[in-house]
Amino acid sequence: MPDISLVIMAAGIGSRYGGLKQVDPVGPHDELIIHYSVYDALRAGFDRIVFVIRRDIEDAFRARIGRMVEAQAAVDYVFQELHDLPGGAPAPVGRVKPWGTGHAVWCCRHTIQAPFAVINADDFYGATSFQAIAAHLRQASDQPGFYDFSMVGYPLQNTLSAHGHVARGVCQVAADGTLISIQEHTRIQAFSDGIKTWHEASDWTPLAPDTHVSMNFWGFTPALFGELEQRLAHFLHREDAALLRSELFLPNVVGELVQAQAARVQVLPTHEQWFGVTYRADRPRVQAAIQALLAAGVYPDRL
Repeated sequence: MPDISLVIMAAGIGSRYGGLKQVDPVGPHDELIIHYSVYDALRAGFDRIVFVIRRDIEDAFRARIGRMVEAQAAVDYVFQELHDLPGGAPAPVGRVKPWGTGHAVWCCRHTIQAPFAVINADDFYGATSFQAIAAHLRQASDQPGFYDFSMVGYPLQNTLSAHGHVARGVCQVAADGTLISIQEHTRIQAFSDGIKTWHEASDWTPLAPDTHVSMNFWGFTPALFGELEQRLAHFLHREDAALLRSELFLPNVVGELVQAQAARVQVLPTHEQWFGVTYRADRPRVQAAIQALLAAGVYPDRL
């Protein structure tokens, strides 16, 4: 069986928390969400962990997270850098913001030569989600005319915050379980009369609780790197002011490939409960959820 890798996008982790020292622990022995993800991935059969980080947080990241993982698995570090661009193109003057999740994954092009999964560093995805995508990646094989990709699909109701609105990739799924489309909704919220999404033209619109949404848990073959490179090159030829702040988002790239019938994306449904610290007030809920999983024997007291 081919080796499979897990790419963990962690370049923004220091920025969001003001430095790694302030990354919030959620486990009983100061474990982070990322530690539970790695634990689940290794149990599911992933062979290697690839961390995408910023170079300026390398030492702190290795000390807080990396060394623990290195003791258990093969680990690579990839740096998402502003000037790592197709063809050696220069970054535009004044650009300081990273290029987005599409660029983060493209930065792994020299490190990965086999099927791989991609997750966010600060989202809790659940053990069975890793098992499902690992099984798909083990047999993933691109065919003439289309790529063989996958995505873990969560019920919308399992991905909300009690403390405000969230952004989610809302998916349309065919009867055979393949992705038809994915559309980013930037403001979804639970109300007393149901879950709704905000549209400027139509105010709040209801969404079904069991709607499949993406939480950026993808499965890819290495063919993705060529597609990302083409889109990054095209992206850099823009001449508007938005080039200083726009990003290349991974779900948008996948959506374009699906619409062009260049990729078949198998949606792997899960009933796992997603957890994340979208708002600071979410942390106690995440801690309680982890404690419940410990009590149920899903995780040991010490990973």
